[in-house]
Amino acid sequence: MSLWWPESGETLIARAPLTFATGAATPVKGMRWFRDAERNDIQNELDGWPEGPAYTVRSTASTVGRNTLKGAAMAAGLAVMGLLSSQAGSVGPGRSGKGSDTSHDRADEVEDFPVMWAAPDTIARTLPWQLDPARAPQDRYRTHAVITDQRLVLVGFPYVKGDEKRIADEFVWEIPRSGIERVELRDFKIGNDAKIAFTDGSWFRASSINRERLTRYLIEAPDFIPLASLTQPQRTTAEGFATAQASDAQPPLVKRNSCGCFRVEVLAPSTVHASFGHSGLNTVMDANGTELRLTEYHQEDFLT
Repeated sequence: MSLWWPESGETLIARAPLTFATGAATPVKGMRWFRDAERNDIQNELDGWPEGPAYTVRSTASTVGRNTLKGAAMAAGLAVMGLLSSQAGSVGPGRSGKGSDTSHDRADEVEDFPVMWAAPDTIARTLPWQLDPARAPQDRYRTHAVITDQRLVLVGFPYVKGDEKRIADEFVWEIPRSGIERVELRDFKIGNDAKIAFTDGSWFRASSINRERLTRYLIEAPDFIPLASLTQPQRTTAEGFATAQASDAQPPLVKRNSCGCFRVEVLAPSTVHASFGHSGLNTVMDANGTELRLTEYHQEDFLT
């Protein structure tokens, strides 16, 4: 394992898989486009990019028949579900609340699906082609986003299925945190997408299985409490937790949560996973430095 790691004086905060997103609505399903501000296709204008596929939005007329059949099947399925739910027992788990079947941006999610929006000479045009699953297939190559207290870094590495610890990072792109204007979560369909907008008006739509971990500290600047500012019991708990996670665990990152408790996060290079990035090792302690069980607070209080 050969991981990219920041130099001394810079703090690594999170690492997660990241690619350009993929259309989910029927007219754009499985597709993505690279656009300028006039919605022209610009993928052939991107410097150093290998040739990629040319997609065509499926017309509404061509999907009517499929949607009608799908609607009928769904109606039949709902009828069966209703019958089953009226009987004793359980039908099965419900769907996750993360995604949504309602698009609030039809122009960019149903009628078109740009994953890059970039006028000439803007930041988004400098993004690496390795983010595109059509050019760097996920069964052979992976890209991860690494967030530090100073920048967003993109790395890539050859992927060998079944060998999730075999990571040899190649640095492919970076931007200072000051170049990122905002991050907007996009919940349409699966709910793994986020729109990352730069200060020059360009943006890209990314997808990550660990979206919340990836975006938490891009949306809000890190506000970690220096270990020296903790009480001795708090520091003992935080450092003891880090030591117990892995032999290469980094110094713990501590922040105060909305619950009034303290979230302790630990990163360890040996726990990085090719498919999931750094899953995050964390606990929560109260003002006295006592570790808390999840049942003692609402789960959302632990995370925010």
